[in-house]
Amino acid sequence: MKVEVELISKEIVKPSSPTPNHLRHYQLSFLDQLCPNTYNPLVFFYELNNHHDIREISNKIKKSLSEVLTLYYPLAGRVKNDRFVDCNDEGVSYTVARVNSTCHLSDAIKNPLPSELSKFLPFELLPTTEFALGVQLNIFEHGGIAIGLCISHKLGDALSCVVFAKTWVAVARGEANQLAHPEFVSATLFPFKDDHVFDPTPMATKKTITKRFVFDASTIEAIRLDYNCKAHIDDQPKRPSRVEALSAFIWNRFVAATKDEYLAECERGYTVVHPANLRPRLIPPLPDHSFGNLARCGVVILRSGEEKGCEVVKLIREGIRKLDMDYLRKVQQGEDEYMDLLLNYSKEITMKGGQYFTLCFTSLCRFPLYDTDFGWGQPTWVSSAALCFGNFVAFMDTKTGNGIEAYISLKEEQMAKLEADGDFLKAVSLVAAS
Repeated sequence: MKVEVELISKEIVKPSSPTPNHLRHYQLSFLDQLCPNTYNPLVFFYELNNHHDIREISNKIKKSLSEVLTLYYPLAGRVKNDRFVDCNDEGVSYTVARVNSTCHLSDAIKNPLPSELSKFLPFELLPTTEFALGVQLNIFEHGGIAIGLCISHKLGDALSCVVFAKTWVAVARGEANQLAHPEFVSATLFPFKDDHVFDPTPMATKKTITKRFVFDASTIEAIRLDYNCKAHIDDQPKRPSRVEALSAFIWNRFVAATKDEYLAECERGYTVVHPANLRPRLIPPLPDHSFGNLARCGVVILRSGEEKGCEVVKLIREGIRKLDMDYLRKVQQGEDEYMDLLLNYSKEITMKGGQYFTLCFTSLCRFPLYDTDFGWGQPTWVSSAALCFGNFVAFMDTKTGNGIEAYISLKEEQMAKLEADGDFLKAVSLVAAS
């Protein structure tokens, strides 16, 4: 269904308490430096009965947002020269919007379109505005709300966004004292590099189309069984995880669906990029409430592009295993050998007149997205939106936690070929297009 959203108010929410002077300068880290100027999006849908007053809900959202910003004070500041945040308490964007009367909440979440989901967000994902954080309260005339949240990727990764939301709703319920406060140690561990010139933002400017595909639990288990090549970790066999197996499956089906694009005599280059949370990999490990960009990518080079699913699973696993403490010590010195490997490999292929393809994955699976209860119940559904990156796949759990929703962003002609692939369509239980 077509969604129309009418903005009815806009204001700035500031922290309830001023940020102390000694915390006013928040230095970005080297890992923040490597991130593009985009927003991480989340949309939380809540079905409400007639006993809820929208004005009270809006006031509760604003009040709790103001209070949580005293803990997450960099989000209320302004990024300066992509180097540091002036934690000046200038505040975050808060907007209220009305959804067109013909659209019920049940309509919006039934086979939703990623491009329509973007209308529930306070900002376009690219480029970023002056605000590091924005919230939009969307009101459905026939009941229910959707809360759109955007956090600048320059300040935090996906886990940071989820933990922020978890803390925010705890504040709204009056339970903030039961949660650990955020820790800001990223720049200490990974110091900013003045001489680093890599800018990832142009990667996000290619015109793409996003579609949302749902894989149910039985299909995922069948793929895991099919790809169970007894890949070993610490000399022990371990089945492919849901995300490993689904990543390998999507990669294989994409290559099969688009192989006619490549000239037979042309050299080809293929890579799969898969991020991993660095917090548990550091020595000593960091807790989940460590705020910032604390993830790096395992890079897999596929020589033929047509490796079997179990082979791709092994390579993904090996690529992530290499993100060990030895690698992290190099990153702390301002070196990222795997990103350098990716860039040099793509340059080598293209300089030879070849064709190069990479597919990037990210996963929010097993994150506590459905624990975001402001006091009026758990969300009916939590979504992403249309992605601003091409060649990108984002995984999220279905509400039951057993299935996986995959948001896939590709060029339009490549997406059409993927959707025409019989094996891919057999595995998909639901699809929604941008």
